[in-house]
This record gives sequence, C-alpha cells and structure tokens, in this order.
Amino acid sequence: MNGSIAHKSATSARASAFNGTTLVSQRRNVARQTSRGLAVRVRAGNTNAQKAEYIWFDGLEGQKDIMFNEMRSKTKVMQKPLPAGSTDFPMWSFDGSSTGQAEGDDSDCLLRPVFSCPDPIRGDNHVLVLCEVLTPNGDPHPTNTRDRLAKILDKEINDEEPLYGFEQEYTMLGSDGRVFGWPEGGYPAPQGPFYCGAGNEAVYGRPLAEAHLDACIKAGIQVSGINAEVMPGQWEYQVGPVGPLELGDSVMVSRWLLHRLGEDMGIVCTFDPKPVKGDWNGTGAHTNFSTKSMRNEGGVDAINDAVEKLSKTHDKHITQYGLGNEQRLTGLHETCDIGTFRSGVADRGASIRIPRQVEIEGKGYLEDRRPSANVDPYTVAFLLLETIFSKA
Repeated sequence: MNGSIAHKSATSARASAFNGTTLVSQRRNVARQTSRGLAVRVRAGNTNAQKAEYIWFDGLEGQKDIMFNEMRSKTKVMQKPLPAGSTDFPMWSFDGSSTGQAEGDDSDCLLRPVFSCPDPIRGDNHVLVLCEVLTPNGDPHPTNTRDRLAKILDKEINDEEPLYGFEQEYTMLGSDGRVFGWPEGGYPAPQGPFYCGAGNEAVYGRPLAEAHLDACIKAGIQVSGINAEVMPGQWEYQVGPVGPLELGDSVMVSRWLLHRLGEDMGIVCTFDPKPVKGDWNGTGAHTNFSTKSMRNEGGVDAINDAVEKLSKTHDKHITQYGLGNEQRLTGLHETCDIGTFRSGVADRGASIRIPRQVEIEGKGYLEDRRPSANVDPYTVAFLLLETIFSKA
C-alpha cells in the first residue's frame, strides 16, 4: 500500500488548497507565466467581462470507454455580463459532428440556455450556463431528454408538487484506470471498513469529494450531503429535495463540476454501474420520490398506489435506467435482480424501498433503487411521473 498512500498524500496536498478565492488567485498567478517561465504582458481591457461556461451533454454516457463521460462545455466571453440565474444568455452553437450529435455535412447544433448559476471555480462574476441541445431548425435534439420532461409537467402534476432526492454515486479512478487509492497489482481489504469511514486506510479521495461539495454549495446547487460508499474509492453526493426540472439541471451541472475538479487533481470519476467486477458493490443513483398526496396525512395509500403502478412498468423503466445496469442489479450487494420487481419496508434488496419512518408515520416518500449511476436524471424524473400519474 505504500505506493498508493504516497500517491494519495500527494493528491491530498494539491487538492486541500481548494477554495473559491485561493483557486482563482492561484490560476491568475499561473496565467501570468508561460510554460517556459516567460512573463506575459496583458493590456487592461474590459475588466468587467464575464466568462460564461456553456455546458451540455452528448447523450453518450455509458457508451464510451470507462475513462470518458458525456459532459461537454466551452467558454463564451460576455462583454455585458448577465446575472447568475438568468436564462437570457444568447444562444450558441457547436460542431455536432465532433460530439456524435450530427453529421459532418450539416454539423451545427444549437445551444439554448435553460439554467445558470455562479461559477464556483472561476469566481468573480463568472457563470455556468446549462444548455439544452436543438437541431439546426430549432427542434429538440434526440439527446435532449429535458424537453419531454418539461412537456409532461401539466397542471395535475404541478399541483401535486413532486419532489426528488437523487443519490449520485461515483467511483474515482487514477490516470492508470485503477480505482483511486487501490494498491498496484492488488486489492484493498474486503468491503466493510470503508462505508462512511474515517482514516487514511479507510477513505480514498476525500479531498475531491469535499472540493466538489464546496463547489456545488457555492454554485447554489441544492446538495444535501456526501458520504464515502461501501467500495473504497466510491463516493456519493445527494441532490434534493428539488422539483423535476431542477433535479435534472442540478445533477448535470454537479456532474460537470465533479469532472472539472477532477482535472485539477488527476482523478477521473466514472458513473459506470459496475467498475470493478467481483465481490464489490456497484454504483447506483437511488431516487427518492414523493408527491403532496404522499407527504400529507394518510399518504401511505398514495405511496402504495404508486408502487403498484411501478410494478406494472418495471421492464420499461429498466431499459432506460442506465447502460450496463444488468451487471449491478444481480440480487447481491444490496440490489434486487434486474428481472424481478419487489417492494419492501426498509429492504435494501428491493426494487422500491419504503423507509421504516414512512411506515411508522403513514406518509412520506418511496425510494426507487433501480437506476444506475450513469442514468439520465431527466429520464428518471420523466418515467416516475409518467408511470405514477398514469390513469391505468
């Protein structure tokens, strides 16, 4: 373990310096020099110019090598800044033939801003701008899963005020593809000491997890916590409680932040549902869901009705709950077999878990334990609404 401990320590030293002010200051200092140490003279220009990082996803999560993800971004400089939270940022475009979203002879895809927040990495007045992708004629691109979620939000659904809590698990990898902190040519101790652990031998990668939490908070994303997971090098952060569109927007921006911070620390984060084969936990995205009827007195009846409907659409959900999920949903490691639907109170081996407190109080929420870590959050939100609000 000595080699991995040394690597962890070096990474910790680099990562622990993260905070909005310090990081921005460090980058400004670096920007004043070239790689050869030559001074760069920059004439003062519009010092109020704003960097807007346009973010989108290519829809290929889980279809690339484990070291790659679906998040894309590029920077637009705004000479007339707009406030964080605005969606009035101008539309832009990108080369879809280079992201697998268009052919080369008609490659321009459009970016329409739908969400913005403060940029916690660059600081100052800079912003992150999440965009949905449109085709050249302005129609939703096939990878634009946000659009169908927005369209299903009718008065009946909105009146029920649906809320989600999304448990995003991920696994940290080193540049060599091994799980971060694992010894060369071997494995750490068997699972057991690592979940919510503390100490150098029990926890791998905390500096990145903490930096990511700080960044999400500074960006205004409604995160509710983090924890080290069962497999060493595996972590989880929670987003929510939030509404349907806010769920998707928050998760996508938080994923981009995770990958972006990983660049600075030499860590790759993967949402692969089973990054290590064998007796190791997979990586999921348990999704907690409730409506106003479920949260009100006697809400357990609405919860039971929802579970009944979910039992009838199991196959439809499974086909859209993440690629490679069959490797994770085996009936082992706190999962239900992918071909089986089962619900239960406090049962982490069920498809749908009803928390013990919900049973006691007779109201609350349900937990869908089937989505894999690489699932599209807009798709999860859509499917739960479509099924639970169906008239069948």
